[in-house]
Amino acid sequence: MRLSLLFALIAVAGLSAQQQRYLYVAVPSDEGAADRPIELLVFDIADGHRFVKRVTLWRPPAGAGETVRGIAAHSETRRLYISTTKRLAAVDLKTDQIVWQKSYEEHCCDRIAVSPDGQTIYAPAFESPKWFVVNAATGELRATIDVMGWPRETHMSSDGRRAVLASWESTTLAVADTATRQIVKTVGPFSAFLCPLTLNRKATLVFANIDGLVGFEVGDLDTGLILDSVEAPDYDKDAAAEYECPSHGIAFNPDETQLWVADGVHNRLHLFDAKVYPPTLSGSINLSSQPRSIVFSADGRYAYPSTGDIVEVASRKIVGSLKDDRGQQVGSESVIALEIAK
Repeated sequence: MRLSLLFALIAVAGLSAQQQRYLYVAVPSDEGAADRPIELLVFDIADGHRFVKRVTLWRPPAGAGETVRGIAAHSETRRLYISTTKRLAAVDLKTDQIVWQKSYEEHCCDRIAVSPDGQTIYAPAFESPKWFVVNAATGELRATIDVMGWPRETHMSSDGRRAVLASWESTTLAVADTATRQIVKTVGPFSAFLCPLTLNRKATLVFANIDGLVGFEVGDLDTGLILDSVEAPDYDKDAAAEYECPSHGIAFNPDETQLWVADGVHNRLHLFDAKVYPPTLSGSINLSSQPRSIVFSADGRYAYPSTGDIVEVASRKIVGSLKDDRGQQVGSESVIALEIAK
């Protein structure tokens, strides 16, 4: 199971033939909108991305700004998990009701991941050098894992045996054994501080954005070595040097034939052919604004950058935008595509 830096993707398997394909967008993820309610906006993928409903989770008290940092889900338990700067919560996908909500050490979490068995959440502490290991059923804190840097993003191997932990202001990736909840391996050092990343399906390689680079570097999760650095062509390197994470978003499409990379300097997506190694550039797509994350629909037909643009993968064209019940284009770094039984 792979999750993409505040975008993630879950294909819910084993359901009946009668399925609804929904896109959940958690807002606000923009720090400039921290006084807004925390909400889930739901879109029907199969019905032209029609807006379905708005689920208000919390109305932040005056003076207590709060933004969404991460989103995850699990198929069998029908639970959606949302992390903010202040709390972590589980939402029942059938009722849209909050099942539990917790804060840890008076704050909470960045980009989270849930284990394949649905039992455990790995949550990066917000502005503290540790990960929280949480019981997904109750929100109870099970353990903490100390790391270097500022915890940012979590990925789980598909077999659930390893948690990959990425921190800002760190050039080294930590790998935890989920049985012992201990760091057992490091990957790196990368050429600069880590930004968003993704894993291949076998969880043998990590593809990471890094500071100062429009492109990615590749690390070997078994040996801990850095294998390659791949740079996108034709970008303003002086301008990129002024950005924190000029590429802030990277994701494989579901069949792992393409690797898509954000270009925040020129507001583009770069498409790399992942059938070869190292992946090679095969095209680019101009967007309406700066991309900060990328998610795909379960069938791989659509890509959803954080801009709110809807990209048709086959044609490599923007075919629409996510519009809410107020007619406004919806952008967020925390988006997840789900298939839900009717």
